[in-house]
Amino acid sequence: MGSKWRKAKLALGLNLCLYVPKTAEESSSLARRSNDAVSLSPVTVPRPTTPTPSSSGLRLPRSISISSSKKTCAICLTAMKAGQGHAIFTAECSHSFHFHCITTNVQHGNQICPVCRAKWNEVPLQSPNANANKSKPIVLRPRDDAWMTIPPRRSSQNQSSPRPDRLIRPVSTIFNNEPAVFNDDEALELQDLPSESSNGVSGKLEVKTYPEISEVVRSVSFKDFAVLINLKAPPVSSSSSSASRAPVDLVTVLDVSGSMAGTKLALLKRAMGFVIQNLGPFDRLSVISFSSTARRNFPLRLMTETGKQEALQAVNSLVSNGGTNIAEGLKKGARVLADRRFKNSVSSIVLLSDGQDTYTMTTSPTGSKSNNTKGSTDYKTLLPKEVNRIPVHAFGFGADHDASLMHSIAENSGGTFSFIESETVIQDAFAQCIGGLLSVMVQELCVKIECVHPLKIGSVKAGSYRFDSRTGSIEVGDLYAEEERNFLVDLDVPIIDGVLELDTMSLLKVGCVYRDPVTKETVDMSSSGEVVKILRPVVMLSERKPVVSIEVDRQKIRLRAAEAISEARVLAERGELTEAVSVLETCRGVLSETVSGRAGDPLCVSLCAELKEMQERMASRQVYESSGRAYVLAGLSSHSWQRATARGDMSDSTTISYQTQSMVDMVNLSQTMTFGCPPRANSSSNNPNPKPSAQRKLRQALTFPARPRPR
Repeated sequence: MGSKWRKAKLALGLNLCLYVPKTAEESSSLARRSNDAVSLSPVTVPRPTTPTPSSSGLRLPRSISISSSKKTCAICLTAMKAGQGHAIFTAECSHSFHFHCITTNVQHGNQICPVCRAKWNEVPLQSPNANANKSKPIVLRPRDDAWMTIPPRRSSQNQSSPRPDRLIRPVSTIFNNEPAVFNDDEALELQDLPSESSNGVSGKLEVKTYPEISEVVRSVSFKDFAVLINLKAPPVSSSSSSASRAPVDLVTVLDVSGSMAGTKLALLKRAMGFVIQNLGPFDRLSVISFSSTARRNFPLRLMTETGKQEALQAVNSLVSNGGTNIAEGLKKGARVLADRRFKNSVSSIVLLSDGQDTYTMTTSPTGSKSNNTKGSTDYKTLLPKEVNRIPVHAFGFGADHDASLMHSIAENSGGTFSFIESETVIQDAFAQCIGGLLSVMVQELCVKIECVHPLKIGSVKAGSYRFDSRTGSIEVGDLYAEEERNFLVDLDVPIIDGVLELDTMSLLKVGCVYRDPVTKETVDMSSSGEVVKILRPVVMLSERKPVVSIEVDRQKIRLRAAEAISEARVLAERGELTEAVSVLETCRGVLSETVSGRAGDPLCVSLCAELKEMQERMASRQVYESSGRAYVLAGLSSHSWQRATARGDMSDSTTISYQTQSMVDMVNLSQTMTFGCPPRANSSSNNPNPKPSAQRKLRQALTFPARPRPR
């Protein structure tokens, strides 16, 4: 009899762990949440070839009754007897199974009794030392009709994995209870240091200086003479080894309030799936979600293949409900980094929200609390003290988020603020940010400026970077691969009455000190620093007027545009929109008459387009409140930190400022994986009249309600 049942179950595929459909009541409940579920893997996986159970569930033969199920395992259909060397598991619904059978079933995400289909609160776990079959992709429990898998990564000589993957367990059984202290982060694995011959790794920071003009006659003084300091990080290594870059500790703090329901949450899950897919085995990820309260959905874990699977389960379990408590989410995210036992070289927090903080109260100097109102809120109180020198990259999603709050959080932590106007580009926005974080080549960069006697520094235009006038140093921090920083130093060049030994005059000496995040060595370039010199002839060597450096002129117009944007924003917040538009229009006219503007410099063209876009977003109070404020603040964040931010639908030229090649490559990968088509061989730059891509048309069709345009 037993052999007949074995043949029957093999023919029907009953020996496999199949997903049992919900009851009609459960299906209707699932349908209401179907928009929150999404396939997190960009890889298309075919459905199983085993027979699909009917809508009423997988039926057992009538001969196997409920009473006999205590003597027969309903999974393998063989007898269960004590003393046969097999452990027996009795579920809370009183049905029994072979322990190895039910753990295999649970491993595939099934947490429902195969006999009575009761949902279990406690499920058995196989020993981590179990011999799991790693040659096949592991199928997670589907939330809808999609099968979510990540296929095993093929072995490569250039890619190493820290350790053999442990058995995947249902996320609800691993991280259900939060510890009091988040010191349960997974231990780091030692990386093989790159060889000295590795391309890109041995490269050093480039330091260049440009005086405003090359010569000043001795009989003439020059007030506010500008000297440009240009810094450029080395490129990323061409090697595909994970040791060629610094590993990252990334904490994502995600808004799952009621306003995120539907398409927003589905696209957020897909974007998180892209992030998880592109992290390396030495990177670590933690997921925090917040609504009315905050929850740590996933602790700080290495992104091995097993870690990625568990992270995907955690993200897929997110459900939208409740209010918006940004402060609580940030506090919990900061604790993950503050309580960790081990630290990767790069650490960062990514914050995303689509609404106003509905829980934070404003604390007055006297200690009393008042309602959270614009103009009185101390946004710095939202940033936990645990976030010390750890940047928070904030993403405002849609038209209803608090752009001022998100911008302030990013600004005070050293991070950037991005405005995601179109819900379809959330993955591209994340990709741009991740492309930078996964290519950090310089850390703790400090620029030292020494003025040659008797000259004195008038001012240093460094944006949001802090300049210490006593030590003459600028704290720059981290630089991504090939990322640049430009600082303008103003000083007064005096008249020379005496005789110079040479016709040259030294103005500044520039040195740098930074840490290599891969080798963790300190690089001191102070002794071999750049010395800025100019000619001081008795008479002008040429009859024509000295030529202004194009590099210095480009940075002057960038700073002028940033100052105009800042001034226009202040006017717009006061309701003086007409005056704000006038300031931007005047600046556009000035830029077009500069040396760079007349030469058609790409930076000048991009700045003029950005100013025009901001003018249109200040057409009325309604337009400014819905999208203008967020667009302007994202632009200010980009210019003040000289780092790329996402704005609008990321389809115009104003969003490419400060982009590095690593960012561009990651965004291109995001767009390819999202829309399932390879990148075009002929780019729009080679086509003078490019047609709108299908991707851009799709974005325009799925954006948030369009803002009214001025007529």
